[in-house]
Order: sequence, then structure tokens, then C-alpha cells
Amino acid sequence: MGSEGRDSMTQKTKMLFLCTGNSCRSQMAEGWARHLKSDILEPYSAGIEKHGLNPLAVKAMAEVGVDISGHQSKLVLDLPTMEFDYVVTVCGNAHETCPYFPGDAKIVHVGFDDPPSLAKSAKTEDEALDHYRRVCNEIRAFIETLPEGFERHSEE
Repeated sequence: MGSEGRDSMTQKTKMLFLCTGNSCRSQMAEGWARHLKSDILEPYSAGIEKHGLNPLAVKAMAEVGVDISGHQSKLVLDLPTMEFDYVVTVCGNAHETCPYFPGDAKIVHVGFDDPPSLAKSAKTEDEALDHYRRVCNEIRAFIETLPEGFERHSEE
């Protein structure tokens, strides 16, 4: 994984979670990675576009003790210049339009359902939140497998 000769005691795996608008799924993934794996991962999130931070994503994450309220929706170009070890696309559109990343970044697609789309027909906020909660839990389960879990995901 990553660079040859990397000293695993000092180098964290740099990981970018990429989604279309950097408003929900990629933000949740970054939040979980910071919460669960900050000792071994250096996570970032960005989007192909900026859609703003989704308040229901913030609420769903807060319910499980992860505060992403300070996150900002950002573009890949807004990130510090660095070489990522992994770029994880968490939605189909981001995977199809994934920009080029210099270096040895491994592009991995792990798609998750889009809570805002699923919640459009919800009649109450709690009903809408059920979609966010489910995806939040699915993302947590994925993050818990990292970085070893990448062996199960192939480039698509």
C-alpha cells in the first residue's frame, strides 16, 4: 500500500473521499475516518462541485457521536497540494468524472446510496433521517475495514 519504503510508524495513509457535491457521503466518510482511524489515516473529502454541507448528514453523524458541523464543502482544487495514497469515489458520478491525480494514488470506487435523493419522498424529517442513518452506518462499516479492506474492492 502506498509508497515503497514507507515507515508505517510515521506516515499515515492519505485518503481522499470524493463525491459529486461534497455535501453528504464524502463528508460522512471523512468524519468516520477521522473518528475511527485518525491514528493510521489522514482523510480528506472533496467534490466535483460544491453543494454545501448537508444539515441532515450533520445531524445523522451527530446522533452517533461524530461532529462534522465544522466541515466545509470543497472542490479538489481547494485541497492542499499532496499525493494521495487512495482516492475513494463514493458515488457513481464522481467515479465516472474522477479527475486525474498525480503520483501513485489508487482509485477505488465504493458506492453508497444518496440520502438526499432517497429522502425526497419523506413526509417527516425523521423519515428522511432514516435514509441518512442507514448510509451513515454503511459508511462506518466500510471505514472500519480500512486500509486492509481495500483488498476487497477492485478498480471499476
